[in-house]
Formats: sequence, C-alpha cells, structure tokens
Amino acid sequence: CIRDSHEAPQAGRWLAAAGLVPDLAVVSTATRTRQTWKLVSGQLDAHVPTTYSDELYESGLMGSLSLLRTLPGDVATALVVGHNPTTESLALYLQDGTGVAADRSRMAGKYPTGGIAVLHLQVPDWRDLDEGTARLLAFAVPR
Repeated sequence: CIRDSHEAPQAGRWLAAAGLVPDLAVVSTATRTRQTWKLVSGQLDAHVPTTYSDELYESGLMGSLSLLRTLPGDVATALVVGHNPTTESLALYLQDGTGVAADRSRMAGKYPTGGIAVLHLQVPDWRDLDEGTARLLAFAVPR
C-alpha cells in the first residue's frame, strides 16, 4: 500500500518508465489498495486486467503464495498490490539471493510502504513458485 495519493501516481510512472506494465494486477479487496491501484494504473498506457482478492488481505505469506500459484500460464507479468508485512515476506521468500546486491540489501533492510520489488521467475509456471524461485531485478521506492 502506498502512503498517500501523491506516491501512487509516482509508482505508476516508475512502472511505465521501466516498461513494467503487467498482464494482470492482483489487488487486495481493501479500500486503500483498490484506491492505490486506481492511481497507479492511471499512469500506465494500457488497460491492465485486474483481479481483486480477499486472500491478499486476510492471509499471510503462504496464502498469498497459494494465490499466485493459481495464476494462468498466459500471464507473463503480474503485479501484486497487497499489505505489509505479507508483501515484504513474499518478496524476500521468493527471491533467490541473486540480482543487484544493493537492491537486495535495501529490500531486506527496510521494505517501506510503496516499495516495488521486481522479480523474475526462474520456474516455467506460476504453480512452481516457491522459496528462492525468483531473481530480484530491482527494488524501488518511487517518491
């Protein structure tokens, strides 16, 4: 979740500039995350199909992981808009310890509100997602 209405559009602009327009957004059903996604997606040059999930609001790491494992195989890029500490735990759980060392260190040290972890899956399908199966490509906190 992003702290205020100014940070969300900045996050959307960062995603667009990085060429990270997702095929699917998976968003918690909480009002704040829905509002955040509306502001983020407003900065993208594409309509992004969106799924709203109670699981992102009510479950922890394993529930969120189970949800991601059900994503369709034709979804190459997914964006999760959820809540901490679950979002932080998920990113740390999935990353395999490779990638940009400075980004790994920043993410592990403090995962602030509005943090964006960009992970590249090292497995062929979402259902294979597990601990250490993704490489951290970037960690950003657009402000």
